[in-house]
Amino acid sequence: MPKVLIADKLPDSTVNMLVEAGLEVVNRPGLKPHDLKQAVRDVEGVIVRSGVQLTADILAGADRLRAICRAGVGVDNVDLPAATRKGVVVMNTPGANTISTAEHTFALILALSRNVGPAYISMREGKWDRKRFVGVELAGTTLGIVGLGRIGQAVAARALAFGMKVICHDPFIARDVAARLGVRLADSLEDVLKVSDYVTVHVPGFIIAISRSPISP
Repeated sequence: MPKVLIADKLPDSTVNMLVEAGLEVVNRPGLKPHDLKQAVRDVEGVIVRSGVQLTADILAGADRLRAICRAGVGVDNVDLPAATRKGVVVMNTPGANTISTAEHTFALILALSRNVGPAYISMREGKWDRKRFVGVELAGTTLGIVGLGRIGQAVAARALAFGMKVICHDPFIARDVAARLGVRLADSLEDVLKVSDYVTVHVPGFIIAISRSPISP
């Protein structure tokens, strides 16, 4: 029976799914590098998220290892050349968190627009200063998106549903693709920053939402 090491914290449903598929599961998140190096020697597969670094040193003695799965988008925490030299397949799940990330982006944008954080703190202090925390409407404002991949496109669709104008910068996206999505494609990042009320960045290793709208302090 193939043995799989889960080296990062994952839901119980993941463990159950692997067991039902006929795999022997070793669920040991949070291993120190030395212990992780020993653990990978005894398994055919490893599942990680972003908290575990599978370096060349960790993989050096993993002669049984056949597959590494990153439960997320990137694989920057896996030494790809080292894995390739050992014939280990490295996989990820690029679409797994697209919707949740897009929704979280809008949670941040809405919180900025409506001063949710400061208003919450004010109410905890027993105050009720409605006028100070009115904020602004999203409709009619401009959202700049840097990186129009899966997540960027999901964010764009939600921005359009809110009545926002969307301008994007992504050198790998053709203009006809942007047109089909209903967004404007800028020639440079500077062009995006000049006209955007909000900017959200969705490129590998960097996701953030910022605002320059006239939001109350």
